Amino acid sequence: MDVQTLYHLFQATFQPDTNVRIQAELKLKQLEGSQGTLLQSMQIIGAEESELHVRQAASIYFKNAIKRYWFETEFTPAHLKINESEKDSIKGAILQLLAAAPTVIRAQLITALGVMLSNDFPSKWPGYLAQVQTLLQSQDPKVVFVGLIALKEVLRVYKFKIEDREPVDEIIGTFFPAIQQIGAGLIAANNLEAAEMLKLIFKCYHYTIQIDLSERQRDNASLVPWGTLFIQMVEKPVPTEGLPTDLEELEKHPWWKAKRWAYQCLNRLYTRYGNPAALTSESKFKEFANGFVRNFAPNILSAYLKQIELWVAKQAWLSPRVLCLIGNFFEESVKDKNIWSIMKPHSETLITHFVFPQLCFTAADEALWVDEPVEYVHSKIDMLEDFTSPSTAAVNFMTVMARYRQNAFMQILALANSILQKYHDAPAEAKNPREKDGALVMVGNLAPLILRKKSLASMMEPFFVNHVFPEFKSQVPFLRARACEMINQFSDLDFEDNNNVGVAFTGLMESLRDSELPVKVTAALALRPMIRHEAVCEAMKPHLQFIMHELLAMTNEIDVDTLSDVMDEFVEVFAQDLAPFAVQLCEQLRDTFLRICEDMGAGKGTDGLDDLSDSAIDEASDKTMAAMGVLKTMGTLIMSLESTPEVLNQLELALMPVITFTLQNAIIDLFDGVFEIIDSCTFSSKAISANMWGVFELIYKTFKESALDFMEEMFPSLDNFISYGKEVVSQNENVQHMIYDMIETVMKSDRLGENDRVSACKLAESLLLNCRGHVDKYVAPILTLVFEYLAPVDKIQTVEFKVQAIEVVMNALYYNAGVTLRLLEENGWTQRFFGAWFGSLEKFSRVHDKKLSIIALCAILSVPVEQLPPALQNGWPQVLNGILSNFEGLPIAQAKRKEMEKMYNIGSDSEDEDDENDSDPEQSALESALAADEDGVEEEWVDDEEDVFDEGHEYLEYLAQQASKTRPADRDDDEESEYDDLEEEIYFESPLDDLDPYVVFRDVFTGLQHHNPASYAELTKATTPEQQAFIMNLINTAETNQAVAAKAAAEAASA
Repeated sequence: MDVQTLYHLFQATFQPDTNVRIQAELKLKQLEGSQGTLLQSMQIIGAEESELHVRQAASIYFKNAIKRYWFETEFTPAHLKINESEKDSIKGAILQLLAAAPTVIRAQLITALGVMLSNDFPSKWPGYLAQVQTLLQSQDPKVVFVGLIALKEVLRVYKFKIEDREPVDEIIGTFFPAIQQIGAGLIAANNLEAAEMLKLIFKCYHYTIQIDLSERQRDNASLVPWGTLFIQMVEKPVPTEGLPTDLEELEKHPWWKAKRWAYQCLNRLYTRYGNPAALTSESKFKEFANGFVRNFAPNILSAYLKQIELWVAKQAWLSPRVLCLIGNFFEESVKDKNIWSIMKPHSETLITHFVFPQLCFTAADEALWVDEPVEYVHSKIDMLEDFTSPSTAAVNFMTVMARYRQNAFMQILALANSILQKYHDAPAEAKNPREKDGALVMVGNLAPLILRKKSLASMMEPFFVNHVFPEFKSQVPFLRARACEMINQFSDLDFEDNNNVGVAFTGLMESLRDSELPVKVTAALALRPMIRHEAVCEAMKPHLQFIMHELLAMTNEIDVDTLSDVMDEFVEVFAQDLAPFAVQLCEQLRDTFLRICEDMGAGKGTDGLDDLSDSAIDEASDKTMAAMGVLKTMGTLIMSLESTPEVLNQLELALMPVITFTLQNAIIDLFDGVFEIIDSCTFSSKAISANMWGVFELIYKTFKESALDFMEEMFPSLDNFISYGKEVVSQNENVQHMIYDMIETVMKSDRLGENDRVSACKLAESLLLNCRGHVDKYVAPILTLVFEYLAPVDKIQTVEFKVQAIEVVMNALYYNAGVTLRLLEENGWTQRFFGAWFGSLEKFSRVHDKKLSIIALCAILSVPVEQLPPALQNGWPQVLNGILSNFEGLPIAQAKRKEMEKMYNIGSDSEDEDDENDSDPEQSALESALAADEDGVEEEWVDDEEDVFDEGHEYLEYLAQQASKTRPADRDDDEESEYDDLEEEIYFESPLDDLDPYVVFRDVFTGLQHHNPASYAELTKATTPEQQAFIMNLINTAETNQAVAAKAAAEAASA
């Protein structure tokens, strides 16, 4: 196709006639992969005489094609691959095209350039840096600007790369002195072009220090000029000419963006590399940090304090992001004794004039509350920690000061107390509710510290009576919400007067009926920790239906996953009380889930996330999290009603639309939750209904189409289908085929790893164990799949996969030992298998492993000697040794399992609590590294002449020590799994649970003795007296176990 025709196609995509536009888009789609189309698109983009909207359409097409097809995978269709000669031509022209392109087009080209660099630099684009250097040496500022863009994009590739950073070192040595000089020449300028270029220069520097600080950058010859440039940018007054009046637009102004990046560079230098208190003793940056904190960090602090002084005096405006960065720096400065000594004289001023104003309820907060209450809840109540929020940074700065510096803690409490007392004493018309809210925020965020200091904790009950409880009836909505939040934050406070517990509960229940959504949500979240009070728990029971109704109503109004957590807690704690209306609750949860899913579908763009805004992605994430929360609550409801089969059947029916909608629409983010729901339904009912068999077919279809990567998540429910639906599986060849096909697909797929293959092996085990005698035709294919990995030496990497693969063969032996041994011999697998099995017996450490080993070996003993492979005949006594070895380890495995059952409260009682004090010394060391001091805040405060080493630092030190102490000198990282036992799966059930290995062994062993004395003699010819005694002990144990089982069965029958 010629350039002119392509131009008209791009032009047609803007036509008002829908048919014309669609035809043009389809034609462009067909052109994907056509040789020369991308180069022709570049011609159109670079032609100044072309219409701007056409150039823009061409740039979007070009960007999308590069993103989709530049990096080739095994799934890239051959006709869509970009050939190497065309790639070379594109790379040769892209930078010049960038230089000629207008701003609205440049963003598309920069994205395309980034994709090319991430895949081709340096090996496939060796001349790139030379091209960049030519641009930077130009006398034309516009060309230099493009050179800076090009440099920034190549450094972006290495922003988070830990290895292969040699090109970064080359760039730092070759380009950084030059771009620092460019920046120094621009710092005095006031035009927008200078701001844009400075921003790029700072971003280039920041990208190089994200992961590492090179030796060259640690040298004063580099640090001083760069640091000076950053501080000059911090202190530079923003030119006032042409500044927007809208604050959101002002923050996006080039000068404020440039300032922000200067702050980010200074913060990164200090917090990552320059603060000795934040580094481990082995850090390579320790020497640099000691010099930085003495010679440079004080200059940064002084510059920041000066900016805050101007901000407090209203002589300067600071963007929210800059305020956040300053707060982050202040927080780190508390920890180093040198910097704290400079900050300490300013601490009271900073608390009063920097921290406190940012914690007060603002006019912007009020506008958001009134106009968009849902968004207010997301941003203020349900938020994850916002690392870009100035108020979050202020809170973190305040709490670190309070935790480690005693005088600051007292200053914070004194300020909060004075504000609250002033509000309490003032007449109604003089009260300032915004200030009271800020003071309560200060106190609430210090709750963990206050409650651990007994003298302060004892004062909190009257504090709540005087300053918190009255706000439940406040005319100011945000103070009603704050009262609920305070109850939540001080949920560990034990009120001496039970009436006050009642006041708190009553206040929260009234707030749950509030007309303001943020108040209702805050009250709901605060109700959850109140469950720990027995009196409150009883008081809640009559209101459960109302509480659950309100929680569901709020979840329908706002997608807040923490509300789902509250529902989940209520369902778990009040399961029996909710049983009478469990089906109604489940139906409401189902409807809520489907509504969220429909909203998710409505919010999807036609081209996926590439074309969604950040806010749209955040909203989709919120909805996904909310849907996951509802799924979790439904699962908890099912499991809590396991003992009521008639209710379970109704719940299963109610949940069918949830399962089918998610799988049919391939909502991948929710697959995990839905497979848990299916697992809960089938496990709780211990049966597979007709509806559930329909779900099984849907699972298979989904697996083939979009869920290949979810075998690990699918396995529990698939195992249930086989275990509790074995009659159907045994008779239905189509179901057998689907199960085998899933096993085969996972075992053969190049996309999947050993974790997935472990699940496939477990599925094969389930099929063989549950359907003995009914799946003969799949024994040979399953063994063939497994020996693709077992037959070659060292093809299996992990212990778990090796054990599980061997256990598939053991299951085949138990299924039909004669056939399996014949297959092993015919395929030349016999010696390899038994060598792998007997060579790693210690790896079969779980109860199920031991029982399966014993029963599989007993199955071999049942095979007539003449049918045994020669290799096995020659090693016949080793079969008995293997059985005895497994029996020796069985009691140990059973004891470990019982310990795990105690940990998970399975059959535990109060007598076990005494054992909790006998902790493992390694665990104690870890706990002491992680745990905060429980004896009081006083012991956390450090002297002002000392550095602060918080638990994060202590944990890193602990890990470093353990890594050097516990790893054998000759042990490689990839051998680590060889030293670890497999974890007992205490909820795993199989048909082997009903078999007593002692009885099985006795029957086989004595049967061999009576019916095949020659084979018996060969088997036992080498047994020692100790082994003979052990065998007699096993037989006696079998007799005892059988008698006990018979007695229990008789008692059960007569009951």
